[in-house]
Amino acid sequence: MVILREMKKEEKTIAGLPEEEFFIKGHRACAGCGAAIIMRHITKAAGKNTIVVSATGCMEVVSSPYPQTAWNLPWIHSAFENSAAVAAGIETALKYQKKDTNVLVIAGDGGTFDIGLQALSGLVERNHDVCFVCYDNEAYMNTGIQRSGATPRYAATTTSPAGKTIHGKIEWKKHMPFIIAAHNENVYVATANPAFPLDMYNKVKKGLAHKGPAYIQIFSPCVPGWKIAPNITLEISRLAFKTNVYPLYEIENGVIKINQKPPESIPVEKYLMFQGRFKHLNKKEIAEIQKHINKQWNKLLKLEETGVNIS
Repeated sequence: MVILREMKKEEKTIAGLPEEEFFIKGHRACAGCGAAIIMRHITKAAGKNTIVVSATGCMEVVSSPYPQTAWNLPWIHSAFENSAAVAAGIETALKYQKKDTNVLVIAGDGGTFDIGLQALSGLVERNHDVCFVCYDNEAYMNTGIQRSGATPRYAATTTSPAGKTIHGKIEWKKHMPFIIAAHNENVYVATANPAFPLDMYNKVKKGLAHKGPAYIQIFSPCVPGWKIAPNITLEISRLAFKTNVYPLYEIENGVIKINQKPPESIPVEKYLMFQGRFKHLNKKEIAEIQKHINKQWNKLLKLEETGVNIS
């Protein structure tokens, strides 16, 4: 995806991204935290004219220990379940005041896929002009690494431990982008990955510019939750793309467009092997995961090819 951006001549950039920081140093995120990398890039996309609504979760906890903050933007903390409702109220008030200000919601997968789904569904159905970003680290990481609707099958968590009989979570991951896209044709939906910062930046810009609701789900490796080394966050992110674990696509007007396709097929085992949450897997289970990924990728290709409207 290419979006042409007009920059002021005096604006400084780093690798095509604005130099000014809005998620600043001093936060308490883990070394190698995928979500912290994401916060830097999406707030650069949002810019100064933005109000951030942050659900309870990792990014809220590490960024706002009273009386300190890592946010260089207007920021409000909501409960786990109601970030979308708070954002809808802010957007309505701004509309009444005739102010053109971005409203950006930030929530983890727990506050999006599960606890926050009702409020998010209402926001989309009512057509609020809000961009909702889910940093998807695939479990309730802040509260102790419990499984969520975003946790992949066979991943070990504290509430889906890998034992002798049951090897981690037994359910497949919820198809959240499709659930949101099914609400109506006016919602902009996209997936993103911190290994592709310009793509992520442009999708958030596009979501904020969209007149209506936008939902952007971003792959977010978690060092303690996934039991990975802190220096391989971006390598894991690249492998998620190369193995088709986390495809990059958009859904506009109910129609899917795949933004990038891996040049070659890489076995999913290459992605799984670096993560302690999958260390218990046997060959049969790895083959089952590979079959599921192939099925989902082929479905995505078919939907793009046919141009069928899923809204």
